[in-house]
Amino acid sequence: MNSSTGIGSPTSQGSLNSVNAQETNSLQCDVLVIGGGPAGSTAATLLAQRGYQVTLLEKAHHPRFHIGESLLPANLPLLEKLGVADKVKAIGMEKWGAQFVSPVHEHEQSIEFADAWDKSMPMSYQVKRADFDEILIRNAAAKNANVIEGCQVQEVVFLQDGKGARIQAKHDDGRIDTWNARFVIDASGRDTFLGNRFKIKESNKKHNSTAVYAHFSGAARLEGKQAGDITIFWFDHGWFWYIPLSDGLTSIGAVTWPYYLKTRGQRSLETFFKDTIAMCPRLAKRLENAKMETNAEATGNFSYLCERNHGDSYLMLGDAFAFIDPVFSSGVMLAMQNAFDGAEAVDTCLRHPAKSALALKKYDERARLGPKIFSWFIYRVTNPTMRDLFMNPANPFRVKEALLSVLAGDVYGSTPTGPSIFMLKVIYYTGSILNLKRTFIAWRMRKKNIQLPSDGNVFTS
Repeated sequence: MNSSTGIGSPTSQGSLNSVNAQETNSLQCDVLVIGGGPAGSTAATLLAQRGYQVTLLEKAHHPRFHIGESLLPANLPLLEKLGVADKVKAIGMEKWGAQFVSPVHEHEQSIEFADAWDKSMPMSYQVKRADFDEILIRNAAAKNANVIEGCQVQEVVFLQDGKGARIQAKHDDGRIDTWNARFVIDASGRDTFLGNRFKIKESNKKHNSTAVYAHFSGAARLEGKQAGDITIFWFDHGWFWYIPLSDGLTSIGAVTWPYYLKTRGQRSLETFFKDTIAMCPRLAKRLENAKMETNAEATGNFSYLCERNHGDSYLMLGDAFAFIDPVFSSGVMLAMQNAFDGAEAVDTCLRHPAKSALALKKYDERARLGPKIFSWFIYRVTNPTMRDLFMNPANPFRVKEALLSVLAGDVYGSTPTGPSIFMLKVIYYTGSILNLKRTFIAWRMRKKNIQLPSDGNVFTS
């Protein structure tokens, strides 16, 4: 296990000591959690329930806006274990499946999670992340975690020989406090606090993308049980998400190749987004009577991976470690599962130090498993052969059931989908070979599309 005080130490002991005169407190805790999103709040709750003194520092104040509103069925058992399932149900829009719409297929294809291998997870919810995240962080406080909002971590110093860390953070009012912690959990999301400080965050060269998004009122919904289903619309430059929310709003976003956002020119982001929607006629049809209720926002360089996710006195959860394209709504589930696995590892490290290396190795393997499984599909989701499989699902060798299990987030349990996923890949590669010219053109186009602009900036302003 690498020593955290050597390679990649975020700051020096001297620089932290230099601000001591400004500090109002020098505080102690067993575990300090950076970030109060789903990963951080979940880890803080679990460790506080085990009797540890846990401090969670969140730079913002909840509720605060966030995208990633579509939960997977595999989220529900985690919410039950946290004791918040009923509260999430109260704010959620029931989601029983998903719909796929392709510009080269006349029909629209719907799938139901109930048809997955494991029939015990037939549904999930669409949620406004401001409400969902607030439920989780308030739950952490209720379970005796010390939750402090409006407090941004500035520096972390890891002590010699894995003896914990000193963490400096600044409150909104300018106060600077320092915590001595036995263990640090980085759940800072896309801020990737430790990843950036260690300089181990790397853009995923296999998949880069950008996103433009907003909330709309008056967007047409599917009927009956499907009213809350997410719809994925493919179009020439990527794909759209279409997520109905319980308050009548619909979250819509375009996930595109990096070059596309550079074509915005002098257009406002709102105009650019509306022009992008117009390029997808069946999506535009659903939005004929809709109104954009929030400002359009954009984000770039969606996919990245940190070289490592743990050290002697720290580990990284969820987006702080890795982020992949959100096409299958895996982000929240992966983050929360990381938190369950991470809390188990931290508990072992603190109670049984001799077993730390093995516990952190197990955490590392679990943290990499989910993104690895989802990534195989994500890298190919715009490929014509994969699109054909989604639009015309069949179930030889139970491959449809296995695919739906992945889409439901059932990638950590005991469901025996391995052989069927293998056969699905065989079917995919066979179809690719039988349409070799189309496959080669698609491969060459994707290789070009995922490249970042030469200046590394996807934004025009």
